[in-house]
Amino acid sequence: MMVEVVVSRLGVDSSNQSFVVILREKEGRRLLPIWIGQPEAESIVMQMQDIKRARPLTHDLCKSIIVGLGGTLRRVQITRVEKNTYFAELHLFRGDDIARVDARPSDSIAIALRLAAPIYANETLLTDPEEEAESEGEDEEPQFRAPEPSADELSAEQLKRFLEGLRPEDFGKFNP
Repeated sequence: MMVEVVVSRLGVDSSNQSFVVILREKEGRRLLPIWIGQPEAESIVMQMQDIKRARPLTHDLCKSIIVGLGGTLRRVQITRVEKNTYFAELHLFRGDDIARVDARPSDSIAIALRLAAPIYANETLLTDPEEEAESEGEDEEPQFRAPEPSADELSAEQLKRFLEGLRPEDFGKFNP
């Protein structure tokens, strides 16, 4: 069964310096952490913080292509994980036609944010942070620190410093 999720937080896993996007079930508390690359993390943060670049990023280009061809992104589905690799689909509609496009979850999330499309995850991929905290003896979930841009646009270096400054506590304890 698919469950609607939203982007909750973004952080850096200090054990391997990888970026992690945390999806939270829209009507609940279960989470799905997905380890992603730096370009995708930057793209997601830029969209969440409404930061504009002089030239479009790849995910902006994808949005322009979808819209320019008269299509809509109805939903993104994160379908499964195999050997620590997550799989996702873009559900694109144009008229009466539907196309399901295989995509990485990180790209799918960045595109969904740009097109205000819902994101769904297979229920079996979600974890309950309270159950994990009880098993580890912790009582509360850490809070995410969002960037505070001083201008309408962050430079790539400022964005990189923000992302690198996040601690594991900013997104919870998960193992890839």
